[in-house]
This record gives sequence, C-alpha cells and structure tokens, in this order.
Amino acid sequence: MKFWLIGFSLLAIATAHAQGQAGDPAVSGTPTPIQITATQGIEWRQTDQEVIATGNAKAVRGNVTVQADRLIAHYRKKASATPAAGTPAVPAPASDPESVLNNGNSEIYELEAIGNVHISTPTDNAFGDHAVYNMDDAVLVLTGQHLKLTTPHDVITAKDSIEYYSVKRQAIARGNALIVADDGRSIAADTIIGYLAPPPAGKTAPAPSAKSDKTPDMLGQAGKLQKVDAIGHVVIRTPNQTATGNSGVYLPDPDVARLGGNVHIISGPNQLNGSDALVNMRTGIATLLAAPGGQVAGTVTPSSAPPASK
Repeated sequence: MKFWLIGFSLLAIATAHAQGQAGDPAVSGTPTPIQITATQGIEWRQTDQEVIATGNAKAVRGNVTVQADRLIAHYRKKASATPAAGTPAVPAPASDPESVLNNGNSEIYELEAIGNVHISTPTDNAFGDHAVYNMDDAVLVLTGQHLKLTTPHDVITAKDSIEYYSVKRQAIARGNALIVADDGRSIAADTIIGYLAPPPAGKTAPAPSAKSDKTPDMLGQAGKLQKVDAIGHVVIRTPNQTATGNSGVYLPDPDVARLGGNVHIISGPNQLNGSDALVNMRTGIATLLAAPGGQVAGTVTPSSAPPASK
C-alpha cells in the first residue's frame, strides 16, 4: 500500500520557488527563471519588496505550477549581492517584476497563494484556499476549504490544514484527515503525521537558512515514508474489514498498522472488541489482541467468518 505522506506536491512548491537549490542550475549561477502571468495585472511594490499577481495568477518554475486568484511573492536582496567595502554598488536591472525575481540579486523568502489554490507537477496535485511557503524555515502550510492532495496512488484530504516541515522531514494533516489508496484501503484520523526517512548516505544537504542562497532540493533530499502516526478516532478500512481505535501507527515496511485503545474490528455482521489490534494492509486481515490479563469479546453471526483474534 503506497501511502503518501507527502513525497509529492507539498515538496513541489518548495522546490519550485526555492532559490539556488541543490541540483538546480542556480547553484552554478544560472537560476531557473520564474514565469508569472495574471489576467488582471501584476503589481510591483518596490518599497514593500513584493510582487503581486492578481486574476488567474500563475507562477511557473521548471515543471511545477502554482495557480491562485492571487499570488504574492515577498523578496529581498541576497546577502551575497551586497558589495564589499570600497566596491561601488552596481544596480541590478529592474525594469519589471520578473527581472527583479530572476536577476540573481534577489531571493523570494515567502510565497503566498490566495483563493482557489492549485499546486501541480506532472504527477501530483494540491488544492486549497490558502498556501504559504516560508523558505527560511522550509515550512509549507495549506489551509482552507476542500483541502486535497492527489498522487498516482493516493488521495489525501483534511479539514483544517496540511503542513510540511522540510527540516524535520515531517508532514501533518489536521482535522478529519484521510488517506485513500487506489485499491480502496484507507486510514482516517483527527490528525495524521507522516515521518520521512533521512536521505540516503552521501546525499545529505545542509538545512536551508535565511543567509543561504543554496536551499536544498527538497524533492531530492527527502527520504521514503518511514512511519505514520494516526491520532484520535482512527479508522482503518480494507476491502474485508474495518478496524477502529483511539490511536494507530502505520509502518510502510512491512505494511502493517497497529491500533490501540478501545479497538473494534468489524467484518460483515461480526465484531470483536479489545485493547489492541494488528492490521496487515497487504492481506487486509486484522488480528485483535487482548490486554495482559484481559480477553477479547464480541459478536459473531453463525455461518459467518469472524475476524481473527488471539
């Protein structure tokens, strides 16, 4: 079961708008340009150091596109662009907003997308009402109505927010969080937290900082999904069974989930109750576990196969 928790579009916006990421031409001094379009106009606020695109606004960098009713790019002069003492300052070309963002002397430190937000790559899509990516902290927060992320194998939804913390390699979906795989299996909870493994040996890049113009390539540096924590009103569904509990942990390898606290396993008309359960996501078989000194209990309908227990 190829559960996400974000090897995809949350990282994509970071990669798309970070300046000079590892593996990017920007590292060698040739930044990949950002192309901005809007139907109602692009406003350049030089004093506030903002570029605002309004009306079907679109920002494209490489193979990542960010679309919204309004896009706001907050930029600043790069520390490396400050001339040394005694060296006369040479003003950078600044005839239009895009030249300011692409001339190599400026860097975007925060990108905000407002209204009908759609972040897309060739394979993944993210939707919401509001997205903010802070490049100094490498944190993306997606909020609003109808939050949804789609990958080739999963659809992820949440009510309150979807957050990605690049340095921690942690992704969080809050509020009626739900992951549905393309085979129908799913995990739901109040909050779902995904942990990504460290990058392979030899590929570790330095963490981004406000003074660095070489933000790591977050798509390339992120490791595989290592663990998922599900907290509050956890529901795991497979084609044959439904298992519920107060909390749960899912391990992609070996594709097993463990539920704890007020566990119920439902299979057709049968139901077993206990303190813990193991759910094999590959086979769809849930096994109820009794607490030390306790026992499992439930209802089994004659001529119907009950869920497994021990």
